[in-house]
Amino acid sequence: MATSEAVLQVFCGAVPRLCSTDSCFSKCDPIFSSKYQLKCRKRRVSRYMQLLSCSGMQRSRIGNYRFRGIGSGLFGNMTVGDSWIQSCKCQQAESISGATTEDENGTWFVDSAKKLNTINNMVNAPNALEFQDVQQLKQEKEGLSPNGTNGTVRDAFHKISVDSLEDEAWDRLRESMVYYCGSPVGTIAANDPTSSNVLNYDQVFIRDFIPSGIAFLLKGEYDIVRNFILHTLQLQSWEKTMDCHSPGQGLMPASFKVRTVPLDGDESATEEVLDPDFGEAAIGRVAPVDSGLWWIILLRAYGKCSGDLSVQERVDVQTGIKMILRLCLADGFDMFPTLLVTDGSCMIDRRMGIHGHPLEIQSLFYSALLCAREMLAPEDGSIDLIRALNNRLVALSFHIREYYWVDLKKLNEIYRYKTEEYSYDAVNKFNIYPDQISSWLVEWMPNKGGYLIGNLQPAHMDFRFFSLGNLWSVVSSIATTDQSHAILDLIESKWGDLVADMPFKICYPALEGQEWQIITGSDPKNTPWSYHNAGSWPTLLWQLTVASIKMNRPEIAAKAVEVAEKRISRDKWPEYYDTKRGRFIGKQARLFQTWSIAGYLVAKLLLADPSKAKILTTEEDSELVNAFSCMISANPRRKRGQKNLKQTYIV
Repeated sequence: MATSEAVLQVFCGAVPRLCSTDSCFSKCDPIFSSKYQLKCRKRRVSRYMQLLSCSGMQRSRIGNYRFRGIGSGLFGNMTVGDSWIQSCKCQQAESISGATTEDENGTWFVDSAKKLNTINNMVNAPNALEFQDVQQLKQEKEGLSPNGTNGTVRDAFHKISVDSLEDEAWDRLRESMVYYCGSPVGTIAANDPTSSNVLNYDQVFIRDFIPSGIAFLLKGEYDIVRNFILHTLQLQSWEKTMDCHSPGQGLMPASFKVRTVPLDGDESATEEVLDPDFGEAAIGRVAPVDSGLWWIILLRAYGKCSGDLSVQERVDVQTGIKMILRLCLADGFDMFPTLLVTDGSCMIDRRMGIHGHPLEIQSLFYSALLCAREMLAPEDGSIDLIRALNNRLVALSFHIREYYWVDLKKLNEIYRYKTEEYSYDAVNKFNIYPDQISSWLVEWMPNKGGYLIGNLQPAHMDFRFFSLGNLWSVVSSIATTDQSHAILDLIESKWGDLVADMPFKICYPALEGQEWQIITGSDPKNTPWSYHNAGSWPTLLWQLTVASIKMNRPEIAAKAVEVAEKRISRDKWPEYYDTKRGRFIGKQARLFQTWSIAGYLVAKLLLADPSKAKILTTEEDSELVNAFSCMISANPRRKRGQKNLKQTYIV
């Protein structure tokens, strides 16, 4: 009876609001704000640490590049001359937040009706109803209800549990926000109160912040994303060194941390500085290749969602885009249009056998090229860069679609490959030996569906299914429309392997036995079906959602979100899950992992308003399609002396 009364109180609004959440950017306490009214000053760049003070480093012009400072306010308008100095008054950035648009396309899976105010934010309260408690009450109420009312009660309880889950996620996301000079600039990687060894999880990672930034954009809270974009731009590599070697100009840091340090010459006063990490402190000491690519993608999403194009039009932002492009498009010994990178330079940041041309980097590279081309201002200095960009787009799309794709038909073709072919019209261009086809793949490949392999090098095809690379290939349109649908077909066909009890497998299958020992170096964190070695990562929900919506198949993402909601809050939002079906929380997984929380929120927001996915997707234009068609129809038996046009890349 007591249980029944408790249930009635819930529906009648009798449950008190135990905790509340302010808007994302509340005004700072005057005492707190005045503490950071610091005068700008130039700070010395040491060999091993580059500190960007809260006022911003003063930078000078060098050649065609110029170093940047932060404008008045937090990021004011800038006047660029031959030499200039700007200062930061450490003031709160002017808000440009706006209300989100109305749902024009209806709601997929998520009920966008007004939430019950009596339940908001109650998950974090000590006496609040938790998810499992609501489920228990639901079962008891069903037993007490007369016939014909069970469905209504069940739906109401489901809505309460989902709403409270989203409220908890927003509370957790906002608790992870990092402030610099009184303004939000990012979110830390994890906010696990049970862990005393934080390592670098208390830093703001560029790749980790992407789902957080998208969530804030979709919520209409733009300031934190704008601040993040402009502050990380100030950290872009110019003089950073690591073991006497300098990373290429344009490299974005993997992460940064806000530190409080004494003022020069005055130990009693302090100032805030941004301390970037370009990989020299990371495990494996590998520079991040994907940070700059994600930065460009987020910059475009910010402009499309907020309508504020002034950020991408700024001189310093335009220069930052060009520096990233020049770094990626630089000539080298590699003959392929794909980017050659080392192990550990992307989301899989430990040794996992992805050295070479991993699909994840190629799909992000293609997406960043399209986004950059859309944002670059037309000027004389950009003509050569845009020409190189267009050439690379054509060659890269052909290369990935033609040589990375595998389905049952292509697998049978590889099975019958002839080797040691020498000619321009060779079928087996990379001298792939048929014995490389793994026994697991022969049984695993469905009759309907296919995917893009993880890596391709001479005499080597990595047949593992890498989720982020395949999903972003759909989002970026580096995969054809037919290939994109086939990738989603494969996900549906292999649901038990890729989603199972917790979405989504980072790769499939796991490296085991001697193969695991050789390829990972016997990495104890990457044991089979754990962490990067085929663990399940809830943050991949948002990429799955964007890909599904783009192909007009949102029910796939909705089903995966429903699976995640059964456990993710109860398990305290872990970083990853272990075992083949994702049944256990990862053995070394951090709890309250920010991008697990943000990935869930982005998936819910996009399913509620699928039209918003357009801020992330890119489409091929007619020029690319025509160029690709010409390459397909061209005669492959051309000889060196007969080529009329200079061919930049091998295709």
